[in-house]
Amino acid sequence: MKLVLIAVVFAMFAAVPVFAQSASEADLAAIKQTALDYAQSWYTGDADRMEKALSPDLAKRIVRSRDGKARVESMTAMSLVQGVRAGYGKQTPKEQQQADVTVLDVFGNAASVKLVMSGWIDYLHIGKVGERWVIINVLWEMKPEKAQ
Repeated sequence: MKLVLIAVVFAMFAAVPVFAQSASEADLAAIKQTALDYAQSWYTGDADRMEKALSPDLAKRIVRSRDGKARVESMTAMSLVQGVRAGYGKQTPKEQQQADVTVLDVFGNAASVKLVMSGWIDYLHIGKVGERWVIINVLWEMKPEKAQ
């Protein structure tokens, strides 16, 4: 019985390298920088920087519930860039500006990233297109309002 258990454990660890793929330090840095460009351009109102961080095919979505009904609301890359250009993010006081980036997973040309902002959390799908990492999808959720 002990031998079977050892064989099973060994087989589990032996299979891990077949599925695991690690990103280079350069790719990890570029992925994090893309997420930071997205976040910081929101706070500074830098529409050009935001546009460079996004795929033109970006889909940004949130699930909202109103009157007991859930629905998906969407934004395009252009609408997000226009919101940055209008300066909506510049209204966030400096001491409340948050941009905590966690790379959750990278495989080949695909990365999943969690970005904690001042009032919401973004889950980013970032893809390597040519030599650049760009944000292709965002699913986001508002943080609960703090009790006063």
